[in-house]
Amino acid sequence: METIESLLIGDFRIIQDTSLYRFTSDSVLLSRFLRAKAGERVADFCAGSGIVGLHFFAENKGVERVTLFEMQKELAEMSRRTVALNGLGERFCVENVRLQEIPAVYTEAFSLILCNPPYERGGFENADAGKAVCRKELSLSLEELCAAAKRCLKFGGRFALIHRADRISEVLCALHACNLEPKKLQFVAGKEGDRPYAALVAAVKGGRAGVEVLPTAVNEKRRDV
Repeated sequence: METIESLLIGDFRIIQDTSLYRFTSDSVLLSRFLRAKAGERVADFCAGSGIVGLHFFAENKGVERVTLFEMQKELAEMSRRTVALNGLGERFCVENVRLQEIPAVYTEAFSLILCNPPYERGGFENADAGKAVCRKELSLSLEELCAAAKRCLKFGGRFALIHRADRISEVLCALHACNLEPKKLQFVAGKEGDRPYAALVAAVKGGRAGVEVLPTAVNEKRRDV
């Protein structure tokens, strides 16, 4: 069932479908993790319904343009309709493509890339195939994600993602291997005093070593979809 929901920022709205992958509060946390610089050209990798790119755009005045990359046709089409619904056709572009196959025109095209990737291991199990691709590393590995970010970022550009807390060592190593130097790290817990379930990481292409570790964020709105 398809619905139109308020983004709770100005008049922005987003289209959601209960039969497809719905965004979680983790996506909103990611969109608030960094602030835009003037003239920022942003990419939203694994965009799904476009929530991260749209939310970041709504909260930041400095964004020049946002490109949403989503491999699933149904989700990409829904994102296009959300863009049209908000009258953002001149500021947004939607690309229905696998990250491993992003066209050469996007090489070093972005100053900021945001990504809420599939970060669970395992197969389809009992999950719907479309939702499983969004949650599990079936079509995109962590190494492939970092390689795509490296190729599409300008030198000095930023890459921010959210991932499982228990895989943070893999994330940091994969970023470093692609010359994406981790610069900012924040763990996320569901309640005060709980063990973190996720981590937000920001890296800079060609950056110097040195990580700012922020206090753990508490996300009491966490939910599964």
